[in-house]
Amino acid sequence: MRFNQQDLQAVMAIRALSLDAIDEANSGHPGLPLGAAPMAYALWSQALLVNPKNSRWENRDRFVLSAGHGSMLLYSLLHLSGFDVTIDDLKKFRQLGSRTPGHPEVGHTDGVEATTGPLGQGVAMAVGMALAERHLAGLYNKESFPIVDHYTYCLCGDGDLMEGVANEAISHAGHEQLDKLIMLYDSNDISLDGELSHSFSENIKQRFESSGWQHILVTEGNDLTEITAAIDLARENHTQPTIIEVKTVIGYGSPHAGTHKVHGSPLGEAGTAAAKLSYQWELPAFTVSEEVYTLFREKVAARGAKAEAEWQALMVNYTESYPELAKQFHDSFTNILPVDWEKPLADYEASSSKAGRDTGSDILNLIAQQVPYFFGGSADLASSNKTLIAGDERFSKSAPAARNIWFGVREFAMAAEMNGIALHGGLKIYGGTFFVFSDYLKAAIRLAAIQQLPVIYVLTHDSIIVGEDGPTHEPIEQLAGLRAMPNLNVIRPADGNEVIAAWHMAISSVSTPTALVLTRQALPILAGSSEKALEGVKKGGYVLAPASKEVPDLLLIASGSEVKLAVEAQSILENEGISASVVSLPNTSAFDQQDEAYKERVLPKAIRARVGIEMGASFGWERYIGLDGKMLAIDRFGASGKGTEVVEAFGFNAANIVALAKEVLAELRK
Repeated sequence: MRFNQQDLQAVMAIRALSLDAIDEANSGHPGLPLGAAPMAYALWSQALLVNPKNSRWENRDRFVLSAGHGSMLLYSLLHLSGFDVTIDDLKKFRQLGSRTPGHPEVGHTDGVEATTGPLGQGVAMAVGMALAERHLAGLYNKESFPIVDHYTYCLCGDGDLMEGVANEAISHAGHEQLDKLIMLYDSNDISLDGELSHSFSENIKQRFESSGWQHILVTEGNDLTEITAAIDLARENHTQPTIIEVKTVIGYGSPHAGTHKVHGSPLGEAGTAAAKLSYQWELPAFTVSEEVYTLFREKVAARGAKAEAEWQALMVNYTESYPELAKQFHDSFTNILPVDWEKPLADYEASSSKAGRDTGSDILNLIAQQVPYFFGGSADLASSNKTLIAGDERFSKSAPAARNIWFGVREFAMAAEMNGIALHGGLKIYGGTFFVFSDYLKAAIRLAAIQQLPVIYVLTHDSIIVGEDGPTHEPIEQLAGLRAMPNLNVIRPADGNEVIAAWHMAISSVSTPTALVLTRQALPILAGSSEKALEGVKKGGYVLAPASKEVPDLLLIASGSEVKLAVEAQSILENEGISASVVSLPNTSAFDQQDEAYKERVLPKAIRARVGIEMGASFGWERYIGLDGKMLAIDRFGASGKGTEVVEAFGFNAANIVALAKEVLAELRK
């Protein structure tokens, strides 16, 4: 490919717009846009297939800016290419309410594929997108009908590759031979605090090659021809993902080029003028020549529109030949579940005494039978989390349609890749591990919540009943921590019927991630749950066992396996003339969103005598038990021993609940 002066002007336009927006905001990161503009232009003008007039086209290439602090590079590309990003949007960069926030936000800015900024996670989300592309190709492609056939591109920086999550994902991508994943590495030897050599000295080539990647080095970051040749070479490799290491100068052309001073600070009027002088850019701020716009329309927009038109024509013929698959494909990308998908769940009779993870496994497999685009795995704990789809193979290059992903012991990458799979579209994704290891997932769970992705976390071994594995494996503060996160449903079911309801809620979600917190220990079916659980779990909390009196003396509020203890305590109290109502509270987030009338019916304000019961930290329970209530909880780390003995040592039995109930009643009567 031969480039001319117009192409060089297009590169300078990316740089100039980025500088103008950062200066206007007096905030931002000019270093990456100035240094990486040539590689971004080469990719977008020669390889990337996107249609700015239909940014959600299913078979488009995906581009993830993992180094999200360089967001003005992306916004400039989107504007110049014809996406719904205007000059006025660029002028409002980083301003409250603008469509060009400080870091890219999916669903907020047209053309942005992922919310990035927390370094390393963009790399992992790109891996997830490539996983999704391969699996969907395995599900839908037929001879002469490659309806899923696109690339995932990711632009990362030095900081991304220092993050552990990136290394986990890189390892997984190499193992899975994700050959349609291509990463452009802005290798400028500078990080925020100074020279990269102060903190990082790995041999990137050896690191990636040892992980099963192809490594290509571009020695001159301004050489469009060399960069394009590297991208072409990467696309010719059908057995490995590729990293293209492009040696660049951070803040190219600016007075502090090549230093950390240009990483995250506006250049200012003098610095911007000097940079533009070095580019020979003479146009006023936020001004681009019509020739450059025309070039982008031809090389990005028109090329992408043509590619989509050809794909749409292919889909017409595909629909005629494979109508059922075509409908399934369309429904999967529009969050439409198959008709009657929930019927087997309604017909399923929960066992009288079965572990939450076992009932969860039964429901997971019933869903898998009904929803062909249900896809997931575990972080090397499938046999313990019970997350295998029975009768299906392990997902791999040789079995791309298989639905069991072996994520390996890569919890953080698993969760971040799940985000990428969900962002790609076309799949319902789940992943499993022990509940205590949700700490490893948390930053990715947070991004799932921010991006409104309905991913599902199967988190088993929910409490100190883990026993012999001791404090390191016994969750204490995890429930409180996850419940504090906005837009996350944390559901801890009390019995098999609540497990069914929890899965129903999780698979139906379209914009909220769900954490299913399931037991290893057996859960007896509780009286009343078969009639009440489906609606009760949906609303987050409900009266499972009403009191004998219309106005009870006391409320017993619990979640998970502790609801059984509350029911036992209720019976004892009733025999002693104390009327108690048992409230199951599996999902505090959903309960908090109910109207005041419903919350009043479940937790009447007039009843101040309350006891909360949960094998976890007490933090957050004050909103349900009030200032007068008592709490049976655990505000220290666990202990190693037989599970039943550990539970008893921490006082979780009906007798202690009864004692607390009497204590709170006595104090209120004083």
